[in-house]
Amino acid sequence: MSESLIVVCPHCHTPNRVPAARLDAGGTCGKCKGKLFTGAPVEVDAAAFDKHVGRTGLPIVVDFWAPWCGPCRTMAPAFAQAAQALEPRCQLLKVNTEDEQALAARFGIRSIPTIALFQGGREVARQAGAMDAGTLMRWIQSNI
Repeated sequence: MSESLIVVCPHCHTPNRVPAARLDAGGTCGKCKGKLFTGAPVEVDAAAFDKHVGRTGLPIVVDFWAPWCGPCRTMAPAFAQAAQALEPRCQLLKVNTEDEQALAARFGIRSIPTIALFQGGREVARQAGAMDAGTLMRWIQSNI
């Protein structure tokens, strides 16, 4: 029996079991039939964040940002480019700290943008400040 991973749907946030050998093939959600990998960061609220970080077998990279933050807006295209390049080996999420202040407080987010890497439900790395796409991808790959 081949190893399988849990991948949380970016659309309905339902956990799906995907054979590890078939990750590159993508897959669709068993509940909503949406694509499990969209090549774009997933905007999440606190409940969806907990499902993605707590249930998935993939590394999760989270951009804690705010709409009024200039560096956050500058980095957004680089984060989107990283999502396109790194899926399905990891998932990239975006958390709007203005809308999700309790979540930002829970993780002690003091400056934005802050990028955090989660594996197995736990934070394993963090980097504050805007990065270009190349620097961001190198940081993610070196910490996975």
